[in-house]
Amino acid sequence: MLRLSSPLLPAVLAAGLLAACAQTQEDPTAKWTPDRIYTEARDEVSSGAFDKAVPLFEKLEGRAAGTPLAQQAQLEKAYAQYKAGDKAQAQASLDRFLKLHPASPATDYALYLKGLVNFNDDLGMFSWLSRQDLSERDQQAAKDSYESFRAVVTRFPESKYANDSRLRMTYIVNSLAQYEVHVARYYYERGAYVAAIGRAQTALADYEGVPAGREALLILIKSYDALGMTQLRDDAQRVLQTTYPDGAATGQIELTKKTNPWWKFW
Repeated sequence: MLRLSSPLLPAVLAAGLLAACAQTQEDPTAKWTPDRIYTEARDEVSSGAFDKAVPLFEKLEGRAAGTPLAQQAQLEKAYAQYKAGDKAQAQASLDRFLKLHPASPATDYALYLKGLVNFNDDLGMFSWLSRQDLSERDQQAAKDSYESFRAVVTRFPESKYANDSRLRMTYIVNSLAQYEVHVARYYYERGAYVAAIGRAQTALADYEGVPAGREALLILIKSYDALGMTQLRDDAQRVLQTTYPDGAATGQIELTKKTNPWWKFW
């Protein structure tokens, strides 16, 4: 075992101390005012350097603790994290803000931003066009996004974010319903009629009044017919005729065979 002699010990300790000091970087913001930190952070956001803006907003939270500027920093940090692609951290920042400041006048924006963090504008009705699968994870994120937008609309109907929230809610519902119908079609075309019925019923029950409902009903009719369940087939036919009395119930919509993998819907 190596033992350090007394003369060497102070030298070793001094060397270690110097190395530690050399590794310590001086904080360039140490003498900055909160206003300057905020200005610098905003400049980074404006230039698209969101990853550089985040630590500045974090410093501002500490320097301006207990002030409206600190709350502003929390929100803008969440936005910068979102734009930097760090959705998990953005979500955590917004949840913390909403917990700490439930009565904040910026609550509508925090909820709206939380909806945007989970929002994916390449869902259902458009994802199948680009041959992408709407995974279970994406579905949950879409549902979380919907709930955030719904909170904006119900709690803050006059908010400037309410109208866009409504539009995004409609998009999410239509997308998720379309996805269920595409999966139902997949099962039907492969003879899995019970599974097809289940997914079509989910689309009709969970997403009432959506455009995809027409095809969901047709899948139900054809699946019931294939299983010899004539009464349920006729019931679904009557619903289709009542809901879509424009001639679509006469069999004009056809379900064609496909050979692509299940996630490729055309």
